[in-house]
Amino acid sequence: MESESTRPVVRDEGFTRRGLLARVALSATAVALGGVALDAVNSSAAIGATGAGRPHLAYTALQPSSYAHPGLLHTASDLSDISTRVGAQAQPWYAGFERLAANGRANAGWMPRPLADVLRGGTGQNYMQMVYDVHAAYQNALRWQATGIEEHGAAAVRILNAWSSSLASIGGNADRFLAAGIYGYQFANAAELVRDRGDFQYTPFRDMLLNIFYPMNEQFLTFHNNAVITNYWANWDLCTMASVLAIGIFADRDDLVDRAVDYFHNGAGNGSLAHAVPFVYDSEGLAQWQESGRDQGHTVMGIGLMGAICEMAWNQGIDLWGADDNRFLKASEYVAKYNLGNDVPFTPYSWQSGPNTTAPHVGWQTQTVISDNSRGQLRPVWELILGHYSGRRGLSAPWTEQMVAAVRAEGGGGDYGQTSGGYDQLGFGTLTAAAPVQGGRISRLQALTHPLHYLSASGTSVALTSTPPLSLSRFRVVPGRADPSGGRVSFESIDQPGSYLRHSAFRLVQQPDDGTALFSADATFVPVQGLAHSMMTSFRSHNYPDRHLRHRSYQAWIDPILTDGDRADATFRMVD
Repeated sequence: MESESTRPVVRDEGFTRRGLLARVALSATAVALGGVALDAVNSSAAIGATGAGRPHLAYTALQPSSYAHPGLLHTASDLSDISTRVGAQAQPWYAGFERLAANGRANAGWMPRPLADVLRGGTGQNYMQMVYDVHAAYQNALRWQATGIEEHGAAAVRILNAWSSSLASIGGNADRFLAAGIYGYQFANAAELVRDRGDFQYTPFRDMLLNIFYPMNEQFLTFHNNAVITNYWANWDLCTMASVLAIGIFADRDDLVDRAVDYFHNGAGNGSLAHAVPFVYDSEGLAQWQESGRDQGHTVMGIGLMGAICEMAWNQGIDLWGADDNRFLKASEYVAKYNLGNDVPFTPYSWQSGPNTTAPHVGWQTQTVISDNSRGQLRPVWELILGHYSGRRGLSAPWTEQMVAAVRAEGGGGDYGQTSGGYDQLGFGTLTAAAPVQGGRISRLQALTHPLHYLSASGTSVALTSTPPLSLSRFRVVPGRADPSGGRVSFESIDQPGSYLRHSAFRLVQQPDDGTALFSADATFVPVQGLAHSMMTSFRSHNYPDRHLRHRSYQAWIDPILTDGDRADATFRMVD
């Protein structure tokens, strides 16, 4: 008989943060959105082992959003910090940069070898020719951002432009869907780093992603290559979700972003959170990964892909990391603990394989023990996870931390073998994601209505400013000064530590904390679902709950929200 400490929990996934907000939005639609129609789609996906389905509510918006750029795995703030740390040779980031500089694909003399037709799987496969170029583009783009050396930026652009002007199709056997997923999200990340360069051909590259990669991604998520839903391992869904999300952000497509985010929560396949992490051992802070009984190489790959998905969403103000009480953190801890040589609990895992015409009672298999195949494998996936959970959130992640110590400094594509598995992750997490402190989230507030504008503070003045300096528009997000409950937050100045955003006569100002209860109350806000866009955020005043933070005439105020225009002006994207 199972003991209480090892009995897995299979939760009803109906009450994720996103699901709860969706229900609230649905019930309040007529009032809160002024009668805007919602695109509601039914979903009958079985969740975990409960068989319970969840309703799907697509994103709601008064207007389309433009995403923060750069904003996939790396934001403008990230890139500024990387450049500063590399210039100062600060550790451990500089050790990560040295791994990048030593990688042969980060060579500014790299010449692309584009193909018209890429094949993965079956006779004549040639996909590794694309793989090497994808990683050379990313590594040169990252090196350009870190150092400002023009030759590396030009090399990245040369590679990306060559592929967007050449690629016509991705084919092969079922593995073609892996190619469309893995290299779709990696291509988008490389291009995001150079999207503002004048020599980068943005429109042809965007069209390549939307017309070649994305249709294959959508086909797989919808039909799963005409197989039963459990036939494909979590990695197949996850790389596909990563591609849809990355392309959606790169191309400013709300519908694609929502598709990926909704599938993360509600998808029927093995890449959705409840299926990728089917069993939770709450008393041990662990959760079993879907492929743990298969082998550890694919298991660690899956951890890396889910981490990339969570980070890209987070950098656009969408929290997947924290879904279902940090379920992914528990999965990371489980996989790290086992691959560090320790025992973990394991619940038998059963799945059906075969085409979608397979009878319900046919094709079932069960894994009864965790697999030790490839146990102890090192891949560059862990710094990103630790950087979020410990660095931003201040949460304990002891096994992930030990794994980071074993892998640091992380390399990238080409440093972990020359087969395709050595290129499954973009890597270089020590350079890009190692956190300087524990529990230190820093964010910017981007306006829905003016996507190049951010809240910024100079002295005591707070305004909505076009492309403001990072030093004036970055704020440390801390627990609410008056009350941290309910997710309440305060915004501390990076430029003037000890000063906070607070309202005074209903106008937002930046002032030093004077230690009074009134100051703390004025400086505390309640994050809520975006009033004009459900994938963004609005902030209700703590001590004036009928008022929200909004911009008006490029100044910042807390006002009653009465019209659709008010709602749009009160909606922001939190961009770290």
